[in-house]
Amino acid sequence: MLFNRLQDQFVAYQSVSVIFCCLYNQVSTDTKKVLVQSSFCLSFCEEIQIVEKMALKGLTVLEFAGLAPAPFCGMIMADFGARVIRIDRPQPQYSIDTLGRGKESICVDMKKPSGTQIIKRLCETSDVLIEPFRTGVMEKYGLGPESLLSVNPRLIYTRLSGFGQNGSLAKRVGHDINFLAISGLLSTLGRANERPHAPINLLGDFAGGSLLSLIGILLALRYRSQTGHGQVVDNNMTAGAAYLGSWIWKSQELPLVWGKSKGENLLDGGAAYYDTYETSDGKYMAVGALEPLFYSNLLKVLELDENDYPQFGGDQEYIRKALKGKFLNQTQKYWIDKFENIDTCCTPVLSLQEAALDSHNKTNKSFMIDSDGNSVPSPSPLLSKSPAITSAREDPVIGQHTHKILKEIDFTEEKIKELISTQAVMQNSPLNSKL
Repeated sequence: MLFNRLQDQFVAYQSVSVIFCCLYNQVSTDTKKVLVQSSFCLSFCEEIQIVEKMALKGLTVLEFAGLAPAPFCGMIMADFGARVIRIDRPQPQYSIDTLGRGKESICVDMKKPSGTQIIKRLCETSDVLIEPFRTGVMEKYGLGPESLLSVNPRLIYTRLSGFGQNGSLAKRVGHDINFLAISGLLSTLGRANERPHAPINLLGDFAGGSLLSLIGILLALRYRSQTGHGQVVDNNMTAGAAYLGSWIWKSQELPLVWGKSKGENLLDGGAAYYDTYETSDGKYMAVGALEPLFYSNLLKVLELDENDYPQFGGDQEYIRKALKGKFLNQTQKYWIDKFENIDTCCTPVLSLQEAALDSHNKTNKSFMIDSDGNSVPSPSPLLSKSPAITSAREDPVIGQHTHKILKEIDFTEEKIKELISTQAVMQNSPLNSKL
């Protein structure tokens, strides 16, 4: 009950603040000086002014619900001002998607003809569509690029798949580890004399998938601004991960960097001076002393003689053993203090919780508090003229905005009731809200 009252008060105060801001922009300078006595109201005014300047303001994005890659792509666009409408399929009210910040949700059964018609109506006035399915799925429901671009020739139709639209693997299921495997990158990851090791699903899903899809969308929007024409952005995580690894392919002839087996090279764990080391309290320090000056400084702090531990040409396992022994003798805090203001490229390995509390990260506002009261990364990069929204906005529940969105595309109340009764659409409301 207390939460409900607080939520109601917050929503009411937001409404009052919006009115305040509208009035604020119409009054004299002297009157403004009186109004701004309330800094809390002013913060809402500032946020509204930020919204007006956001880089992607005015764009409408349709994001078909999926797992991590498409939701992250959509969340970035929402953070920077786009209106993102997530098209959910009928299922339990709450989804496992944790990247819905700032989005709206319409729940549509696209297996029903009336459902596909709704999606086509949405496409008429949308700028971008993001679909995360295997090849042929959208075409199966009459929602392929040819169909939807005929409805709206300005549409940016984004395909974010695992293996692409063509080839023997196009219809195969897969996850980040599989996309990395086929891209060639997985073969380079892992320690020496061990099997390839896939990192957390960042390279394929988020970098090769989400971010490269977003780049494609922005490029297509630029082209549309010049020609008036939309197009298909076809990105798959296998090709995206490979492209992300272009430097690995193109740097194979660099001296000292490559030339040995996996896990024995400069940047893949082979160099003792580019590794992590445990401290006496079970924490870790990250060492990246690649340059000779930084390596010399590292050994000075550790009280090791560089003549005994030469950076190049020396036995790396011998050096690693010495570094391991030194770091293990003291706590992480001790080493943080010892390396402070000394150029060694040596930093503490922070946990997720520690990173949010770190003074450097606080100074740069690298983290913010989300709608659940948890610390999460702030939108990045920082734009000086058209910044992202960094306030806490809730993830939608599935179908939370169905009725509202249908009204916007000119469905009557009678038709909406019919669509709900036939389960072509679903309208849900968030818990703790008053209907």
